[in-house]
Amino acid sequence: MESPVGSKRVTLAQVAELAGVSVMTASYTYNQPSRVSERSRSKVLAAAAQLGYAGPDPSARSLRRGSTRTLGVVMGEHLSYAFEDPEAVSFLAGIAGVCADRGYGMTILPITGAADDVLRVTGAAVDGFIVWTTSDDDPVLAAVRATKRPAVVHGGPAVPGLGLVSIDNRAAACAVGAVAFAGATRPAVLSFPLSRERISTITRGSGIADVLFPVTRERLEGYRQAAEEAGIAWRDVVVAVCSRNDAADAERTAATLLASAEPPDAIVAMSDQQAAGVLRAARAAGRAVPHEVAVTGWDDSALAAQLGLTTVAQSLREQGAACAQAALGGRTPVSRTAPWSVVRRGSTRP
Repeated sequence: MESPVGSKRVTLAQVAELAGVSVMTASYTYNQPSRVSERSRSKVLAAAAQLGYAGPDPSARSLRRGSTRTLGVVMGEHLSYAFEDPEAVSFLAGIAGVCADRGYGMTILPITGAADDVLRVTGAAVDGFIVWTTSDDDPVLAAVRATKRPAVVHGGPAVPGLGLVSIDNRAAACAVGAVAFAGATRPAVLSFPLSRERISTITRGSGIADVLFPVTRERLEGYRQAAEEAGIAWRDVVVAVCSRNDAADAERTAATLLASAEPPDAIVAMSDQQAAGVLRAARAAGRAVPHEVAVTGWDDSALAAQLGLTTVAQSLREQGAACAQAALGGRTPVSRTAPWSVVRRGSTRP
């Protein structure tokens, strides 16, 4: 038998009419089956199968209950970054664990810098947001605030009305910088991008200005403090800005530094991925680690332990979970400072 509505969407009322039951009984069949007799339920399901009715519209159901039971994660990176970067994967796993426990789904919203970024955020059918670390001037921050849904920023920037989960990046950079710069005279920094333009450059500390990514800014400030406490002027510290958190990019940049007339004898990197590239470049240049060049990373990933890398330990998985708990807390999310520590291994001088 053909559906009486042709190509139009079959309604629950049509299913109820064919089954010879009330619309309420048909609705209970899908939403509260315990309230329907087995006979009525069988009639409704048989009518639904005959008409090609797939079930209640999930978007309409979400509107009725005022919830999508989905958490949106705004990633200011290419979508593949969420699956390729080990720390991004760990962060998302922390979010996913909380969502699974609460019966929520998770939607990743990649932000590319295109004009439709804001529309992607404001149009997202989610109950709350987690924003991966971004820049002070990122328009998606205002878009997230405008939705008036609970939201948490990871890493920064701090935004009024939104929660913030981060470590004290400045203090951690100062601490690991002190280890790296001990006994050094020509230190260098391998930096994350300064702004959303992601321009690569090699300059001196005094040439760094307008750092719009708070995580990058705070780590540079910490490295500066460590250098000055070691008796090294910030203007004498080489800062190499990489466009992405990528080992191959870091290796190329480090190779350039190590081939210069005054190669660095200490390199602090803002991630373990970058530090791995530095170690490869040092090996290719015949520079002994740590005696000729000390190297540090950040995150204490499995790779850091494998490479014997001195690094900053933090749990992105725990921070992801903290973000999800705050975003699903049902009120204005609170901010939290996460723990960190310096793990000393063989890539720095005793």
